[in-house]
Amino acid sequence: MEPPSSPAPLFLVVLFLLGSLLLQARADDPYRFYTWNVTFGDIYPLGVKQEGILINGQFPGPQIDAVTNDNIIVNVFNNLPVPFLLSWQGIQQRRSSWQDGVYGTNCPIPPGGNFTYNMQFKDQIGTYYYFPSLLFHKAAGGYGGIRVLSRPRIPVPFDPPAGDFTILAGDWFKLNHTDLKGILDSGNDLPLPDGLLINGQGWNGNRFTVDQGKTYRFRVSNVGIATSVNIRIQGHSMLLVEVEGSHTMQSTYTSIDIHLGQSYSFLVTADQPPADYSIIISTRFTTPVLTTTAILHYSNSNGAATVPPPAAPTVEIDFSLNQARSIRWNLTASGPRPNPQGSYHYGLVNTTRTIILANSRATINGKLRYAVNSISFIPADTPLKVADFYKIPGVFTLGSMPDNPTGGGAYLQTSVMAANMRDYVEIVFQNTENFVQSWHIDGYAFWVVGMDGGQWTPASRQGYNLRDAIARYTLQVYPQSWTAIYMPLDNVGMWNVRSESWARQYLGQQFYLRVYSPANSWRDENPIPKNALLCGRASGRRTRPL
Repeated sequence: MEPPSSPAPLFLVVLFLLGSLLLQARADDPYRFYTWNVTFGDIYPLGVKQEGILINGQFPGPQIDAVTNDNIIVNVFNNLPVPFLLSWQGIQQRRSSWQDGVYGTNCPIPPGGNFTYNMQFKDQIGTYYYFPSLLFHKAAGGYGGIRVLSRPRIPVPFDPPAGDFTILAGDWFKLNHTDLKGILDSGNDLPLPDGLLINGQGWNGNRFTVDQGKTYRFRVSNVGIATSVNIRIQGHSMLLVEVEGSHTMQSTYTSIDIHLGQSYSFLVTADQPPADYSIIISTRFTTPVLTTTAILHYSNSNGAATVPPPAAPTVEIDFSLNQARSIRWNLTASGPRPNPQGSYHYGLVNTTRTIILANSRATINGKLRYAVNSISFIPADTPLKVADFYKIPGVFTLGSMPDNPTGGGAYLQTSVMAANMRDYVEIVFQNTENFVQSWHIDGYAFWVVGMDGGQWTPASRQGYNLRDAIARYTLQVYPQSWTAIYMPLDNVGMWNVRSESWARQYLGQQFYLRVYSPANSWRDENPIPKNALLCGRASGRRTRPL
């Protein structure tokens, strides 16, 4: 009789268990790998030769198609002669502002260098996009769409569409981005854009082919740098189904305003006689109004449509304001949802802090600047998140961004607002200028609970929507008006709060929100990535062992 075999060594058992866990994790949350080469190249979007930013030779760049909770690995090679960063509009980077891709959190990818973004699209669905965040590169292209689908077993509140189209729309200048940056650096404002683009093309440069009788999904993002836009389709209505990661009540619109940085998703049914119809995009609140078109092409088209094109909305603010108020959250839809302090009933959670942010235009040292609560942001010599991690003194002062307007003259500061994990805040954006503002907060979705004309007061809360306000990541504030949001601070990190008017952002209308947890636990925040780039006063330091 043979003796019983000896038990496997402990380390083999551990390796087997770790391998099983890794396979299970990969099975549950797939990995999608991308390799992107970033270069300058000649582009002619408005018929004039320009230096554009290409990703793998493409403008716009490749689209990312993913599913909720997918792990996205993007290896970016910077073949530009200048530093470069990509940021991910609306992707919340749960517990990992290290991947956010703005200068306050990341050291730039140096010329000839590379960096691998390692992200998870945690508990998100919907329509997003990426863009370059440094050196006014956003005016040179380098952007692309992100589409995050629901997991297969999660029901979606509409039938599967016959097709899913992405429209990246926005204003464009004939001047190169370096010339535009030079205008701002010299203390002047930008001129009116020269035109509008749809997916990097000018007038009728895009054709979307549909079959008669079928329904299609259109995802539209305003990737411009200066103006709000309106979209409408000749002879067709648009059924709104999603806004920035939230399923909406399904309301029908003949045109939709999309402000800077925002994304909307709607269904279009090809229920008209077979023809070619115009998809019309025009600027809002500009003189003159800029317009461009694409073609909605029926596969059995008989030629150009004979119905009159839809009229542009009026120049009055009320149309846009009332439309924004009409967008409501679909409370019965399945899928990921924001979850403040364990409750989906955001209106029943008591806020712990009120923050009022007032934008302003100012002249500092003889040059044009823009400010928030009288502070015009200036970048530090070291990314704020990196300095915070290594406890490098003198880079920024925590609490240098006040909770309320000071009423004083504007001044330069590397402004950082202090905040605590688990706080539930009310933020009011007050706009006393005659210009539509658009604001974005990295790392978060928030509920837009109210907006109205005039000055916000505590009595304004009586008009808040505390039942089905939409949860989104970018908001607009109309001229001489205010917009209020509720936001649970459930994502530790250093997060950029910025104007989506890129000239305003570049000239100081931004700051950072540092959300802190004293637990210092990996449950609250991921450790610094092993591949993190280090620069400025952090140069030469180590991240962590492999």
